[in-house]
Amino acid sequence: MGLGQRLGRSWLLAPPSARAFVRASELGLVGVAALVGLASGAAVSGIAWLTQSMHEVFFGLPLGERLSSVGSLRYWAAFLLPAVGGGVLALWLALTARWTQRHPADPIEANALHGGRMSLVDSVQVTVQNVISNGFGASVGLEAGYTQICAALASRLGRSLELRRADLRTLVGCGAAGAIASAFNGPLTGAFYAFELIVGVYSIGTLTPVIVASLAATFVSRALLGHSHLIAVVEPGAIANTQVAVVAGLGLVSAAFGIALMWAVTGVERTFRVLPLPPLARPALGGLGVGLFALVSPQVLSAGHGAFQATLAQNSTLTALGGLIALKALAAAISLGSGFRGGLFFAALFLGALLGKLAALLIPAGLLGGMDGSVLAMVGMSSLAVAIVGGPLTMTFLALEMTGDFQITVLVLVAVIVASTTVRKLFGYSFATWRFHLRGESIRSAHDVGWLRSLTVGKLMRRDVRTVRADSTVAMLRRDFPPGSTQRLIVVDNADRYAGILLVPDLHASSLDDKGDTKVGELMRYTKVALDPAMNVKEAMEAFDSAESEELAVVNRADGKVLGLLTESHALKRYSAELDRHRRDILGEL
Repeated sequence: MGLGQRLGRSWLLAPPSARAFVRASELGLVGVAALVGLASGAAVSGIAWLTQSMHEVFFGLPLGERLSSVGSLRYWAAFLLPAVGGGVLALWLALTARWTQRHPADPIEANALHGGRMSLVDSVQVTVQNVISNGFGASVGLEAGYTQICAALASRLGRSLELRRADLRTLVGCGAAGAIASAFNGPLTGAFYAFELIVGVYSIGTLTPVIVASLAATFVSRALLGHSHLIAVVEPGAIANTQVAVVAGLGLVSAAFGIALMWAVTGVERTFRVLPLPPLARPALGGLGVGLFALVSPQVLSAGHGAFQATLAQNSTLTALGGLIALKALAAAISLGSGFRGGLFFAALFLGALLGKLAALLIPAGLLGGMDGSVLAMVGMSSLAVAIVGGPLTMTFLALEMTGDFQITVLVLVAVIVASTTVRKLFGYSFATWRFHLRGESIRSAHDVGWLRSLTVGKLMRRDVRTVRADSTVAMLRRDFPPGSTQRLIVVDNADRYAGILLVPDLHASSLDDKGDTKVGELMRYTKVALDPAMNVKEAMEAFDSAESEELAVVNRADGKVLGLLTESHALKRYSAELDRHRRDILGEL
């Protein structure tokens, strides 16, 4: 590394004394988490203020009025502004293409694969794209932008302090916790969002910093925005068996609806890809589709915060609720599928509340047992959100912090457990991990699997292997390799390509005593089984089991040349050691 590179890197590092204090002290990490929470609260408040100002200016809203709660909009604004936003987004993407990776890592991917390392530049780009999309009325939420920028700020701070891998992952969780806590005025919601979706595990070591960050962010957002999301919901009275059955059924419906919506986004995305249009023109076309829906109902625009509040407060007809559910779901699918940046977090909350209100109209009053539309709206909200976003406890605490009612929270918990279990068994992904799956990544949660990918066969193999030709005779090799000299030999053909493995005990079997001219090519094993150096240790263990072998050759897939040898015992030893180290990191053990 040259002098310029060292100087360029040094200014990003915190002073040595600060780095030493944070790395050596749990109190130091808690202090950093508090700073992350303060920064997260400020960032979320700033983004929320900016997008609200864009709505007021572009759509001509009264000061403080939510876009999705207005009764009517100017027709040209409702129809054209989402398409204009698509054009602005395309222009921004074109201008910044050279500075942005193809798939910037979000907090889940960063913690699962990269030990919490996120690019701040890429995250700013993602957040700006989210602001443009939401600010011009696309049917996407801001939560993806909130968590992206807050987690990236936390990651950048943690890297400047040169935190250990486990601590850096925790700090990324602190950033995401602060983002969600600020967005929903819910410190418990933010904390459990981090535990369930970003850190991937709850432990004593992560509890204090995540809670501190969540509380700090909530205090900042309350001071800057002054918001309060406590919603009055009619208490259903003593919980009856029929009520439990109703909310469990609503959980099943929410699971099915959530899976359908995730498939719809994917279907729309694939449809846009086959259209004879350049990729940068897709958001503008998608914006026109959203604009058409907005002409019918402005409630489909933006995330839907205003429409959510109005939905809980007013009595709607069956037709109105069903129509709005269809319009909002299609608008969200078109927005995301056409290339607008954002997520389905708040769309899931809004659509779930609508499903709950719809269920209250369809289910006989005798089965409801005193539950009204507002209670089922909270149940539907949480169960659909857990079907799409994940995090059963996150959504349960969200309902608790929004209502302050423990009895309703019990009903919500029943529904989210049913919805979560159903989606996990039938679909297996949340919306975020489903997107990873479509890209070819096998990430199902934020559990740290990056260490596993780095523990490859190429790093574990022995390179000092002995090779022999497949046309060598038994007599020749018995002379060169007496019993006890080695355990195995790698057999290659005349072009030095891998052919198989010869076990030295097989070479000295008594049945070959009078067959000295036998070619060893007839004795070799595992002729069609070999390891690739890029395999991780878990894939190697599966290959050992499949081949029923204790050792396998490592072969270059391109030319078939032998690179080395890996034994099952060595791979298992290293795998077990890494698992134990990872377990200690999770539990906070030294």
